[in-house]
Amino acid sequence: MTELDGLKIPRHISIILDGNGRWAKGKGMPRTYGHTVGAKNIEQICMDADAIGIKYLTVYAFSTENWNRPSSEVAALMKLLNFYLRTIGKKAMKNNMRMRIIGDRPGLPEDIRQAVDSIEALTRENTGLQFQIAINYGSRDEMIRAMKKMLADYEQGQFLLEELDSDKFSSYLDTADIPDPDLMIRTSGEERLSNYLMWQHAYSEFYFTKTPWPDFKKEDLIEAIRVYTSRDRRYGAIKEES
Repeated sequence: MTELDGLKIPRHISIILDGNGRWAKGKGMPRTYGHTVGAKNIEQICMDADAIGIKYLTVYAFSTENWNRPSSEVAALMKLLNFYLRTIGKKAMKNNMRMRIIGDRPGLPEDIRQAVDSIEALTRENTGLQFQIAINYGSRDEMIRAMKKMLADYEQGQFLLEELDSDKFSSYLDTADIPDPDLMIRTSGEERLSNYLMWQHAYSEFYFTKTPWPDFKKEDLIEAIRVYTSRDRRYGAIKEES
């Protein structure tokens, strides 16, 4: 018997990494300390997810609304993201992990954009865990950007109006070639989507835990999968009585 026996492993898990700042404050430390520890925890959860058999993992690191935080915290977050993206390459290659960034890239600082391009190019051929980080991401912003690209293609005769369906629209999203999440996890007690993958989460199962992200470990991930396994995903259909 193993801890995974009887569990239905989701193909794709998305996570809202919440609670870094509150966790640090509770320890008498600055919020930036929480973000640093939280970033380190991402590396461990990636390895755990891969070992469990999860194929896709997407995390919400920085939203379009996070620019409204104090400028000192935003600057620290950008510095941390830049450092993380520029140093994770060796570990990603060692673990055969592919990394992609979703979100509004033109709105990111130039050094972050360069780091994003570099890590994506480096890991493009990797076939292990497919790891996506949402940076400067907001679901409403994503859908508006998608509609603008789609309308431009329509005006140029790239497709007919009759061909427009949910699959066509999905092909214009940042997650075009990534399956929708089966399970969404949010840490630290909040129970809302916060403008995160709203189109993609249409039929995802949601799991909320009071555990702050820096304390979220492999056993917490397995517990979330255990709850997911107990759910009956019907996608709007009616379960037939036996």
